[in-house]
Amino acid sequence: MISFENTEIAFKSKSNKSLKRAYLLFKIIGNPTMVKIGKVATNTALNLRLPIQGLIKKTIFAQFCGGETIADCKNTIELLGQYGVGTILDYSVEGKTSEEDFDKTVNEIISTIETASKSKNIPFAVFKVSGISRFSILEKANLHADSLNENEKIEYEGIVARINKICNAAFEKNIPVFIDAEESWIQNTIDRITHQMMLIYNKHRAIVYNTVQLYRHDRLVFLEDAINESRLKGYHYGVKLVRGAYMEKERARAKEKGYPSPIQPDKVSSDNDFDKALDLVIRNIDIGAVCAGSHNEKSSLFLTELIKNNKLEKSDKRIYFAQLLGMSEHISYNLSDAGYNVAKYVPYGPVKEVMPYLLRRADENTSVAGQTNRELSLITKEKRRRGI
Repeated sequence: MISFENTEIAFKSKSNKSLKRAYLLFKIIGNPTMVKIGKVATNTALNLRLPIQGLIKKTIFAQFCGGETIADCKNTIELLGQYGVGTILDYSVEGKTSEEDFDKTVNEIISTIETASKSKNIPFAVFKVSGISRFSILEKANLHADSLNENEKIEYEGIVARINKICNAAFEKNIPVFIDAEESWIQNTIDRITHQMMLIYNKHRAIVYNTVQLYRHDRLVFLEDAINESRLKGYHYGVKLVRGAYMEKERARAKEKGYPSPIQPDKVSSDNDFDKALDLVIRNIDIGAVCAGSHNEKSSLFLTELIKNNKLEKSDKRIYFAQLLGMSEHISYNLSDAGYNVAKYVPYGPVKEVMPYLLRRADENTSVAGQTNRELSLITKEKRRRGI
């Protein structure tokens, strides 16, 4: 059975310098007080246009991002590829509101698809619907698109057209594309449009992937229904499975507005549903494809067992593991070394515009029990092995 304890394999792509940098960063991230102070100080410094971008670029940006442009990511893509780990270029600029900016983002995402089509090291593309549309339109359309007024319907159709442009480019270049999951109050809109795209582009293989967040208690049933429908209507169902990234925000909003929280009652329930979802998709792999986006060792091992028990090849391109750049190297590299398909999410974009993503990463590492300690213990073990 595969072991995630082998730090020599886990950190073989890391120089001594980058290993020491990772150690210091995770020490800081492991301190909630330091994270809070750092967030305020960073935002203040950036707003005041203080010259701190160089420092950010050499530290947290270097750990979790590939660069400011696709071209900047070349070294990261090649380094990961040397060890059998793919790259998923993730344009991580957030908070845009103009039609012009949305169109620029669409063109950037299509550029990642074109780059992927020319590289054996880039198996997927990805985008967030909220990155190419106004959040308020997605929210208003969440119950039903008919709730929009005439001007809003025109804007909504523009959103669908942008998504179709991306999915069509993915189809033409034969590069599967993940459509990320987001907050529950816009997720129905995302699911609806993603379903439209699957009907068009997934007739022969999974090109368009939806993302299912299993920290929501209703998503396992959603996934079952989606797979059953795809089998009935004769298209392939691509899915990226994740636990989720908006738990605290979801619970706070549900409490504020007085509706039942969509979040699982506890982590065990989320873990159980995640593993059930893995089993469900593997049992339906003849009409599906799955990317397990997980930093959980048990779930990763469980998927390797499912692959074996269902007599599938480790290298079956319908099955991928994925982790974020700069995190869970012990999972990514040990899986790749054992012959499984693995890819890293590689965020990129201008330093200032990627900061919301980076600060969210810091928050998530702080809030996930044991995550930072596990990273630190493995880095410490490898430093000791190298004698540095």
